[in-house]
Amino acid sequence: MSAGVYAALTTDGSKPAASSGAPHGDTPPSAGQGDPVKVVDEGQVAPLRRVVPPDVLAAEGGSISAAKIARIAKLKKVRDVVAVAGGAVQLQGRQVNAFAVDPSSFRSWTPPGTAKKTDLWAALAADRFVVSPDAAKELQLAQGYEYPVVGRTIPKLTMGGSGDLGLPGINMLVSKKSGTRMGLVPNVAVLVNAPGVSPAKVVKAVRKILGGGANVVNLHDAKYQSSGTGGKANSYLDLYKQAATTCPGLSWTVLAAIGQVESDHGRNAGRSSAGALGPMQFMPATWKIYGVDGDGDGKADIMNPYDAIPGAAKYLCANGAGRGGQQLYRAIWHYNHADWYVQKVLNLARAYAARYS
Repeated sequence: MSAGVYAALTTDGSKPAASSGAPHGDTPPSAGQGDPVKVVDEGQVAPLRRVVPPDVLAAEGGSISAAKIARIAKLKKVRDVVAVAGGAVQLQGRQVNAFAVDPSSFRSWTPPGTAKKTDLWAALAADRFVVSPDAAKELQLAQGYEYPVVGRTIPKLTMGGSGDLGLPGINMLVSKKSGTRMGLVPNVAVLVNAPGVSPAKVVKAVRKILGGGANVVNLHDAKYQSSGTGGKANSYLDLYKQAATTCPGLSWTVLAAIGQVESDHGRNAGRSSAGALGPMQFMPATWKIYGVDGDGDGKADIMNPYDAIPGAAKYLCANGAGRGGQQLYRAIWHYNHADWYVQKVLNLARAYAARYS
C-alpha cells in the first residue's frame, strides 16, 4: 500500500488492546433535473454540493493545535482547510493508516468519482468503514463482512465499500465515532485547498507553521497523479486532460479555465439564476444534445464531472474550438455570449498553461 504521510500517523503511542451561470441556450430547466439526492441508510449523509480538490496534505506526530490550523487557514490564497483525526491501526494482520472523518463534509475532498458515490458515504455515516481499492484487494476484504479493527480498542466494523481516496498513504476511512473508540489522534492531519497559487509555495508555508518534523505533501507531484491519458481520472485536472483528447486541437487548459469560471471546479455546481446546472453549468436543454456518459454508468448526468467535462469538450468542439484562433474564440463565446467571458477564459487558460508547463 502507498506511502506518504505514513510515518506521521500513529495511535498516540498506545499499544493495541488485546459560477457565472453560462446560459447555453434559452430553454428553462425542467424541475428538479440533476438535483443531488439525499440518501438515508441507517446513517445520514448530506448531498454532494461541491468538490474541494486538496492541494497539500500535512501531518504531525501528534495533534496539530487549533492555533496552527487557524494560521494555515489564514495563509494567502488558502480557501479551505479541514483537520482530521487519524492513526495506524491493524486490519487483517496488516498495518493500515486510517482517517476518522465526517462523511457529509469529507466526501468533497476526495476524487470526483469517489465523492459522487453517495452509497459509500452513507455506509460511512452508518459506522461502516471504507478502504482504497488496493487495500481491499491486498487484505482480501469483502463488502458487507465484519472485521476486527485493532487500535486502542478492537471494535468489529463492517466494510461499507471501497473507492479511491486520493491521499497518499491513507488506506482507510472510518466514522468519527469509530475513530474515537479506537483512540485515533485528533487533528493529526490537515488538508489544504489553495487555488491560484503554486502548491510548492503552500507546502513551504505550511511546513514553516508546523515545523521541520512535519510531513507535508504536495498532492500535485507527478507520483501522486494519474497520467491523465488513460485509465480512471483521479482529479479534475485529469478529467480536463482526458476530455480534451476527444477534440483534437482543443487544449485542456481551456476546459480547466471554463471549469474554474463556471463552478470553481465543482464547488458551486448548483442551479444558477439562469437555470444552468452542474460543474460545467449546462442548461438542461443544451445538455440533452451534448450530454456525455463519460463514466460508462449508463446515463449522462449533468451534475457528474465525469460526464459534464467531456460534455463541455463536445459542445466546444461542435462549435469549432479544435481549430484554434478565431474559431476557438467563437466556440467559447457560444458557451457564454459575452466577450468579457471569452477574454477571462483565454487569460485563465494561459495561466494554466504557464503553471503546468
